[in-house]
Formats: sequence, C-alpha cells, structure tokens
Amino acid sequence: MKQFENKVVLLTGGGAGIGLAAAAGFARQGARVVITGRREETLEAASRGHPGMDYLVADAGNPADAERTIATVVSRWGRLDVLVNNAGAGAILPLSQASSEQITEIFAVNVVGPSLLATAALPHLKKSVGTIVNVSSTFGHKAAASLSHYAASKAALEHLTRCWALELAADGIRVNAVAAGPTETDFLTERMKLSADQVESVKAQERTRIPLGRRGLPDDVASCIVSLASPVAAWITGQVITVDGGLDAT
Repeated sequence: MKQFENKVVLLTGGGAGIGLAAAAGFARQGARVVITGRREETLEAASRGHPGMDYLVADAGNPADAERTIATVVSRWGRLDVLVNNAGAGAILPLSQASSEQITEIFAVNVVGPSLLATAALPHLKKSVGTIVNVSSTFGHKAAASLSHYAASKAALEHLTRCWALELAADGIRVNAVAAGPTETDFLTERMKLSADQVESVKAQERTRIPLGRRGLPDDVASCIVSLASPVAAWITGQVITVDGGLDAT
C-alpha cells in the first residue's frame, strides 16, 4: 500500500537536487506532489518525467508568494497534507564583505519564506492533521568560517522547527527537519556562486572531512525527508535529523 495515496504534498525548491529527489519519492508513494521554484522551464521539465507531479512558479523569498502558493494548491488539488520547506539560499560570505542585501536575501529564503508558507498552510494542515518538514544543513548547528549568515539562518530554521512542533502538537501536526550535509547538487554553483575551480576545491576538502568518505547524493537526503513525513514517523516531532555521512560528529 502506498503511504501517501490521496495526499497532497507541497515542496519548495523542487526543480532539481534534493527537492526533486524528495518530490519523486513522494510521487512514487502515491502523493500528488506540487513543486515550486522560480524557473518555469526547469519545473516543467522536472514534473514532466514524474506522474503525479505538478508545479507552480513561486519565489520562496518573496512574501507575496506565500499565500498565493497555498491558496492555489488547495484550490486546484483540494487539500494539503505535507509542506516541505526545501528552497534554500546561501553564500560564501566573510563577515568583512557582508552587505545588508546579501544577508537579507539569505534570511528571506531560509527563514521568512518557510515561516510565511507555514502560516498560510496552517489551517489546511490542521484539517488534514498534516506535517511540516524543513530542510536545514549540518552548518545549522556546526560552525564554519565564511558561512556565518547561511549557518545562522539554518540555525534559526532548526529552532523554528522545535518551537512549531511544541506549538502545533495539540493539533496533531508534526514538525521535523532534515539537516543535509554536502550533497551532489548545483547548490555550490547556483546558490553559492562559486566558479568551477572553486567547486572542485570545496568538494575535495569536504570528501576528506566526511567520515564516510564521500559527498551525499540527493536520494540520501530525500529518503529521510519522505520518511519523516510518512506514518512510519508518527511519533516523531520536534527533531532535527542530520544526514551528512558523519560530518557533524567530527
């Protein structure tokens, strides 16, 4: 029996990487999955190859898009059972170079966006006794030079997770987070804006630091996201599960 039969899942940042892998995992389990992102061409191509997957163009960092996104999902598909806040922003940003615009952009996507989506989704999640899964990072609780604002935004998301879990427990809504370690996605080039040479240097350094000796694959993290949203995790809430090959333990 498919665990998400007749359920509707909204997943931000679902056009590639961990988001797309998680969306595909939900779809395989019978869910109607709606992915969001800023690039319609990418979203259309991603959803085309997966039965049960649809898309909406929406910017997780734009406050005006939150209510519109939730309203559209419920209007078109009738309900909302799972919200996955996967969209993320970051930068290699030494303190000496940090600007108001860069800091604001990171927090808009990683903290404000998930908060406003959760607020808009709340009435519908109460009806379905649904669940929220936030996607954090190992660096949400592990210090790293030149990642202070990205790390701080993920630390905020992890604490939001714990606080929401307590606040929403009376409604039966579970809230958890998956903290992803270095994963083979386009995050370093698309979000961190690194050159090809910089990316290879970062990847080589990370491989030497990760106890299991490799960077993660999107499915490594996606499987945990899907599992936390499923009935298998019915007694789990307020938790941050780190999936990073042991990096957090170093």
